[in-house]
Amino acid sequence: MQLGTVTRWQLAGLVFVSLIIAFAILGNLFPGTMHWAGSVARTMIFSGVVFLVIRALYNQYKKEQQAIKDLAKKHSWKFEEGPDYKFAKQFKFLENMDTGSNRYASRMFSGGFGGHSVLVFDYHYETYTGFGSKQRTDHHYRSYFIIKLEKSFPELKIGEESVLSKLVQALGFDDIDFESHEFSRRFKVNSKDKKFAYDFCNAQMIDYLLTRPVRTIEVEQEALALTFDSSLVIEEIENHLGHLVKIRSLMPDYLFSQQGS
Repeated sequence: MQLGTVTRWQLAGLVFVSLIIAFAILGNLFPGTMHWAGSVARTMIFSGVVFLVIRALYNQYKKEQQAIKDLAKKHSWKFEEGPDYKFAKQFKFLENMDTGSNRYASRMFSGGFGGHSVLVFDYHYETYTGFGSKQRTDHHYRSYFIIKLEKSFPELKIGEESVLSKLVQALGFDDIDFESHEFSRRFKVNSKDKKFAYDFCNAQMIDYLLTRPVRTIEVEQEALALTFDSSLVIEEIENHLGHLVKIRSLMPDYLFSQQGS
């Protein structure tokens, strides 16, 4: 609500600043009160800063909650705030889903997108280092975007090629190489089923992935997943799901018509 052209927040700010100035003037006019007035002024300034930080965080929270409501309504998705300690167990075969303790999902979206059944959620787990009084708890936050596939597939993981992965490869633990040297340079592909890996990473898939930033892509059982080492950014959910739907569209039809997994 506004009072004329000045909001209540602005009015409160003007009063607050006026009080600080008044205390400063009081300290100068009456030197005996300078220490007391200065202490009050410093306390008010500190309290004001704390108030502004809390207000900014609260406004950000309200903005995000509204964005969540708008997104869920736009796609007719179901949304659950969580935490849910059982929700993610259905995907415990995915990387980090069975790691650590105090594992739970939160901010869970479920519904349809691009003609597919999708799930989007944040995921938390804890790991520990050290012992006794020196034990440290590390909190890990990830986000998952999942399309439910029509049939079960063997495990396949596509990720960024790194110095560590190249070292592991040099020690004899090979990833799968492809005719595209650029793709093999940027991506590491691991699967016990090389035929499935080559079918999945067909020429069209390779061409598409080379136009995108390197993301971690996983396929296992009836899940096609895009995973991130960070929490959800609500404004980016549709973009990531669009990327995932495109990946699904580039999986050859014969993979879904073949018998067995």
